[in-house]
Order: sequence, then C-alpha cells, then structure tokens
Amino acid sequence: MAERKPLARAWTLAAVAAIVVGAGAGAGFALTHRNGSSQPASTVTGHANVVWPAAKRRAPDFALRDQTGAPISLRAQRGQIVILTFIDPVCTTLCPLEAKALDQVVQQLPGAQRPAVVAVSVNPWGDEARFFRADAHKWRLGPSWRWAIGSRAQLARVWKAYAIAVRIRLFRAAGVTTHRVDHTEVAYVIDRRGFERALFAYPFSPTDVENTVRQLDHRA
Repeated sequence: MAERKPLARAWTLAAVAAIVVGAGAGAGFALTHRNGSSQPASTVTGHANVVWPAAKRRAPDFALRDQTGAPISLRAQRGQIVILTFIDPVCTTLCPLEAKALDQVVQQLPGAQRPAVVAVSVNPWGDEARFFRADAHKWRLGPSWRWAIGSRAQLARVWKAYAIAVRIRLFRAAGVTTHRVDHTEVAYVIDRRGFERALFAYPFSPTDVENTVRQLDHRA
C-alpha cells in the first residue's frame, strides 16, 4: 500500500480535539491530525472536522482479514458508503462510546442507505474471537460492523496511511505482560467510489455523521 506522499507537504498539523487518556487496556487519545484546506461550497456540509470534495482524495486501500478470517479491503466495498474507524477491541474507555455512536448512525438510516462500518484494530494483542464476541454483545454492534485485523506490521501500514497515531506501552505485573494502547480516535466517511469525503474526531454527533452519509447518498 503506497503512502500518499503529497499529504505531508499539502497539509499542516492542527489539533482538533483534546487529548483524553483513560484507565484500562485501551485508553484513547483524540486527534492531532493534518487538516485540509477550506471547505469548497460544492462538498458535503456538517460538523465534520475535515471535508473533501468529490474525487479528490482516494482512500488508501488495504488487504486485511475480518473477525471471521475472511478477506477485507476497501476495494471490495466499492458501491457502498463506508465509515472507516480505528478501534481497540479491548478498550474500556472511548472506543466503546465511539462504536455505539457509529452503530447509532447505521440504525438511524434506512436499510438501502446504511453504510458499512470497518474498524481497523489498533491493538493486535486484543484481536481474539472472544473479544470480538464480547464487543458485539456489550457494544450492541449490528451486522454492518466488521473488524479489520492483521499483524502489527500490516496494521501499522494502515495506521500510517490514515495518519493514525498509535502509542503502545508495555506493563508487567506478576509475571504477566499487558499492552496499553493510546490512539487517535476518528472516523472517516468514504463514498461509493472509494474517495474520502469527511473526517470526524471523537466525540462527534451521530446525527452529523448520519447527515453526511445522507448527503453523499443523495449525490451518488
């Protein structure tokens, strides 16, 4: 997967959310992200942190596997709107709240307009079937939700492509090593042709994300 080299030259760093570090295995920190240029009048509107006009920023593809072991890629999602997010499956702080907000977006839309939700893991040590099952139950995730998992190296390439900061710290107690993961907490909205159209930093309003999806679907 090629890195989008012009990104670093074209964007400047902008803090669009405060850093929040919580207790537990999956504390998140939200966003220090490279902001875009001013919003064109023809693009989507709403309370997204960043928006892009149509056909300007191709979403970087990846080839990972989902929680069932099946292949998952953005290319395979062409033809439907995708919400792409980055989640720790064993998080107990922000990730469950963001996941519930995104599932709310899906549930508020009619069946034909419902986007796919692809959650790229930021914690390869937590990518186990038992955690995915627990998340589906506790976070009340619907069938539109799919995890994207792989080796740390594979995931790191995706994090880098989407400017996701991931900080991993090791803790050892009673002979057991655990991982604490802090990461950028955002969701990208990707249109049916595979282009990035909006970015939302958590906490965001599910209604704002829903309205963005509705606008994109209307323009498709």
